[in-house]
Order: sequence, then C-alpha cells, then structure tokens
Amino acid sequence: MKNTSFGSSCPIFCGLHNKDLTTKERYRCMRNSMLIAMLAITLIPMAIISGINFVQYRQLLQNDSYTNAQWSAESARATITAYLEKMEAAITVVLDSYTYEELIDQQQLDHIFKQLKEEHRGLVDLGVIGSDGIQRTYAGPYKLAGKDYNDSIWFHKALTRKIFVSEVFTGYRNVPHFVVAASKKGATTSQEAWVLRASIDSDTLDHFLTSANTGALEDIFLVNDSNKLQSSSRYHGTVLEDFRLGNKPKQNDILISEEGGKGGFYRAVSRIPQTPWLLVLDYQGYAKRADWQSFKGGMLLTLVICSLFLGGIIIWLSAFIAGKLRETDEMRDAMLSETEHNDKLASIGRLAAGVAHEINNPLAIIGEKAGLMQDLIEVDRDFRYREKFIDQLSSLQNAVGRARTITHRLLGFARRMETSLTLIHLNDIIREVFGFLEKEAAYNNIHIILQLQKELPVIQADHGQLQQVLLNVINNAIDAIHNAMVVTDDIIEEINNEGEILITSQCEDNKTVMIAISDTGPGMSAETIKNIFEPFFTTKGNAEKKGTGLGLSISYGIVQKLGGKIEVNSEIGVGTTFIITFPVYSDRSSSNGHN
Repeated sequence: MKNTSFGSSCPIFCGLHNKDLTTKERYRCMRNSMLIAMLAITLIPMAIISGINFVQYRQLLQNDSYTNAQWSAESARATITAYLEKMEAAITVVLDSYTYEELIDQQQLDHIFKQLKEEHRGLVDLGVIGSDGIQRTYAGPYKLAGKDYNDSIWFHKALTRKIFVSEVFTGYRNVPHFVVAASKKGATTSQEAWVLRASIDSDTLDHFLTSANTGALEDIFLVNDSNKLQSSSRYHGTVLEDFRLGNKPKQNDILISEEGGKGGFYRAVSRIPQTPWLLVLDYQGYAKRADWQSFKGGMLLTLVICSLFLGGIIIWLSAFIAGKLRETDEMRDAMLSETEHNDKLASIGRLAAGVAHEINNPLAIIGEKAGLMQDLIEVDRDFRYREKFIDQLSSLQNAVGRARTITHRLLGFARRMETSLTLIHLNDIIREVFGFLEKEAAYNNIHIILQLQKELPVIQADHGQLQQVLLNVINNAIDAIHNAMVVTDDIIEEINNEGEILITSQCEDNKTVMIAISDTGPGMSAETIKNIFEPFFTTKGNAEKKGTGLGLSISYGIVQKLGGKIEVNSEIGVGTTFIITFPVYSDRSSSNGHN
C-alpha cells in the first residue's frame, strides 16, 4: 500500500502529513501519539485526584496533631495542677489543725510526716521553720535540723504568701527537689509568722509527665522562666540543665507552634498555675506519624498498580485502535482499488461490446458471402477445384461460427445490470466460464475436465454473479496449480508437469444442486482454511501484484445472498476442492431438463 487515508482523518497525530515518512512509520507515530494522549487523559486526572487527597489528608493530620498537642498539654497541666493542689491542701490542713508548739514537737511532726508520706507520692521530708529562717524541727532522711534558710528565696516568698511552690533546686541535699511551703502567723501579736515546708523529689514530676506521655509525644518536660529544666527531657538534658525557650505564653494560655520544619512536630507551651513552671510538650507532626507513612505507602502502591494496569490496557488499546484504523484504511484502499478495477472492467466491457457488434457485422457479411460462394460452386459441378473450394469455405464458415461464439460470450460478460434473479441452468454457466478459461489453463499446462450431470434441475440466481463466482474459484485453482509447478531456487524454472482441474455438477436429493471444483494444487493448511473467506486474506504473496484477497470473500457473499452455501476441503500435498450448493427452484413446472 503506497498511500493511506489516516493522514487526513487523524491530523492530531505527529508527523502524519510528513511525506517522507513510510506507512509503517506513520502508523507507529499515530500509535505513539494516541498512547500519549490516552495516558495523559487517564493518568493526569488520577494524579490530580491523588494530589488533592494527599493534601487533604495531610491537612487533616496537621489539624489532628495540633488538636492532640493542645489536648495533651491541657491534660498534663491538669494532672500536675491536681497533684500540687492536693499537696497544698494537705499542708493547709496541717497548719489549720496544729499549733506551732505542737508542730515543733519532734514526735508529733514525725507522726504527721508518716501519714502524709503514705498519702502523697514523692514527699521527701517535712520541716517547721521559724521567722528567723532556722529550721526548728525536721522529719525526713536528711540531717537538716537547725539549718538556716534565711537566704532562700522560697522562704521569704512563703512568708509573704499563704502558700508557695518553689522552683526545682538542690539546696543542702545536693539533690534536685522543690518545696511546697505555707506560712502562718503566730497566735499572739508578739509571735511572728513561721513556715511549714514539704520537700518533694523532682522525680515525682517526671512520673506525672511520663504518665501523660503517649506514642505520638516526642517529649514532655518542665522549664522555668530562667531557662532551667525542672524535669528530665528526652532530647534536651536532665534537671537544672539549660534550655532556652522562645515564646512564652501568658497565664492559663497554651501557645502552640510548629517546629522542626514542615511536618516536624508541634510544641505546646503552657504555664502551670501558681507555680514558676512552664510545661513544654512536643507532639509528633504528620510527617512522623505511622498513619501518615501508611497512607503515603498505600497511595504510592495504589498509584503504581493503577498506572501499570491502566498503562497496560492503554498500550493494548492504542495498538488495537491503530491496527483497526490501519485495517480500515487498507480496506478502503482495497475497495477503491476494486472500484477502479471494476470501472476499468466496465470500460473494457463497453469497449468489448462495441467491438463485438462491429465484428459481428463483417462476420455476417463474410458468412453470407461464403454461403453464396458455396451455393455457386454446388451449381457448377464441373469446376476443377470444386472439392478444394468446398473444404476451404467450410473451414471459413466454421471460423466465422467460432468468432460469433466468442463475440456472443463477450457481449454476455460485458452486460452490466442490477441483480436480476432468473432461472439458470448451471451446466450452461459452467461451459461459458470454461470457454473463457480454457486457453489460459492450456497455456499453463493445466487440463480442465468437465463431468456435468445431464438433466440438472434449474436454480434461481443472477447469471452475471454466478459467472463471477465460478471465475474467481477456477482462477484461484489455476493460480494454485501454476505456483505448485514452479520451483524457486537460485533460478526460477518451470517443471515439465501437468495440472488438472475437475469440475463436477450433480443433483443431491432433488433439493439441491452441487458444483465441485477440485484442483491438484499444493493444498492448504487448517489455519489457512479458517481464514480463506476473510476479506484481504490472500496466499498469493504480494497483494499489489497477485491479488487483493477479496475474490473468495466476494464469492462467499454472493453465494450466501443467492441462498447457497460454499465450502472448502483441502489437504496439503493433495489438492483443494470447493463445493458450491444451491437450492433447486421450487416451481417444477418451469424446470425442464437441460444438458
């Protein structure tokens, strides 16, 4: 095929108007362009939807992390506040229940300390400090009786407030702790205020902070306004190490900021009421959360699987559509070629009809003149060359008769009419086609043998279309035998051999008539037989030189349209037989026997 039509019908494809491209390259370009377009149409919306889902789910996790950070900070603050309030309440009860004189009694203080220690986790010791800062009595594991706390900040603040919670410090113990201290004025105006102090191990704060920890928490700790850690931190050190905090919230506020880059973690900072502490809580950002990692992995896997699946389907579909377009273009070109061929045949038919008419006139004159000359010679019995002239005139009249038969057949094949069903004698059609192909078969060293049943019933069919069917089948048989008689080696040479085509007609059970056309060609495989009646299927090699692959397809359609059936039997190395059957015309009154 030299030219195809897809260039005009599919202008969107790359390079289709480039005259330098071969047909194969153009179809490959068309397939690739179609593949790119279909992939873009399919994968781009999928990528956009996936991107939207990605952003929305990330925003959802961001909001969730922000909310959880705030909630965790509130929960941890409430836990520590509840513990401190319980401790403050216990100290206040002791102050209200006992006098200064009772509390400086060592046995009484030891008893009170023992009761408080059983009820309050982390309580280390208990002491009563006079207005001069000297510890009067002490209950606990350390030897701190008589120690002077007049220089301690917490002591002076406790004197000015009803109750005070200090920062974490080491003091005389050299162990981090904090105190909850409450002051009380003396019973008389002359008696100065004194302080009841409870010391609590800083590990207690770690305990409460750890209990508020969850899998999503990165870190949780306490720090004071002097940037000293008040509890241990997972990433920033131990108690009393330096930690610089940027923004600090006002009282009762929770300040939340995003740290560590996009998706790192959320830092919630909140003040613990009535204390010098700030609670710092680092909550996992969306980027480190397990559900985010799972979502990303699942979405990526889904995209890969869907892309591979859709890509495979699109590749197959683009190749399939391109193939169908190519078949359609080839079919159109073949039909155009067939139309051109038919137009040429029609022109040749009109020319043949004109030539036949023109030849018939001189043939008639020649025949009449030959008859007149024969009559004249018959009258003159004494003519010297009488016998010789009679023989020559007889030969001349036979030649004229033969020429008339040929022109009559030319006129029959040259007729171009619409499908017209008439009563047909198959044997007559077979003999007409045999007359046309006899010389061609003889030229190819092929014998055509006719075995026609006499008194064959008539059928109702179109005369010209039946001629076309028989011509196609017998021509194929001639080509098959001819190809089998030629051996291709370094030099092509014809084998001195003979082929045979047997044409048989007979009536089957008075309901159908059958024509069998058998050849001694090379035969066909089962795979070839399956495709033999498909359009454009040919076994003749280069279709541009040998055939279009439409002959048997058209013949199959004609036979089906006329109510008949065409079948093929073949065996490789033996030959091929086409069997064509037609129903007998039902009106028996019009079907006289015919040879």
